[in-house]
Amino acid sequence: MDSALTLIGLPVALGIIMLGLGLGLTVADFRRVARYPKAALIALVCQVLVLPALCFGLVLAFDLAPELALGMMLLAASPGGTTANLFSHLFGGHVALNITLTAINSVLAVVTLPIVVNLSAAYLLPDGRSLGLQFDKVLQVFAIVLIPVAIGMLIRARAPHAAVRLDRPVRVLSVVVLVAVVVGAVLNERENLADYFVAVGLVVLAFNVLSLAVGYGVPRLAGVDRGAATASGFEIGIHNSTLAITVALSPALLDNTRMAIPAAVYGIVMFFTAAAFGLLVTRNGSQPEEPVGQNP
Repeated sequence: MDSALTLIGLPVALGIIMLGLGLGLTVADFRRVARYPKAALIALVCQVLVLPALCFGLVLAFDLAPELALGMMLLAASPGGTTANLFSHLFGGHVALNITLTAINSVLAVVTLPIVVNLSAAYLLPDGRSLGLQFDKVLQVFAIVLIPVAIGMLIRARAPHAAVRLDRPVRVLSVVVLVAVVVGAVLNERENLADYFVAVGLVVLAFNVLSLAVGYGVPRLAGVDRGAATASGFEIGIHNSTLAITVALSPALLDNTRMAIPAAVYGIVMFFTAAAFGLLVTRNGSQPEEPVGQNP
């Protein structure tokens, strides 16, 4: 699970994806998020407060082994992954909201991730240890998300016709590269997959489905429009499993392979549940564009 495919190949693939997303974005998209902050605030509350509490309840209900339970809490405390932006793009979500939430959550995770994991460790482990998130991991997330998007937006601003021509080929390429990396990672770990899924498969699936439901349902109940709620659903339902695996495996941080298992399983499961979620929320066809945070 700590192979080059997971730790290097996936970020590279997602960088290509983010370039494609940037080709379709303008500064006005981000201004709309700032003008209507309701959706962003609701999503942040769900991400920072609701999900860790939900995950803690699940690990107790499933009576997981302490290290696996702590791995689940590490996953819950990790920020949204850049993959959420791809799914939001494919299923009509507000991509600018996704990118904004990913950036904010990545900064907040420097503080919230150690707090969540340390509090959980104090309860779940008799010798709970402190955890620090290295600053370069946060910079890695920012680089994967923001730099390719900025390049794509620059192309869109300076050469709009070229951006239009590049949009579809880059989008297709990004999906092909992402699928290739995921398939490669699965094949690389094929001998261990059965053991991983037996250990945490059910709790991971339950957490993923509930995260998607909370991320979409809470904003909709609060009157947020469908596009922003879809973005929120993907952002909250798709965590940065690569970051969680890195934190779990890093000798400078947790240095514990078992704690990385939940994130490894989640990184596979989330692609199927996210696709099903996207099809579900778009089953009635495309919806008219609405401002973020406004009532439908």
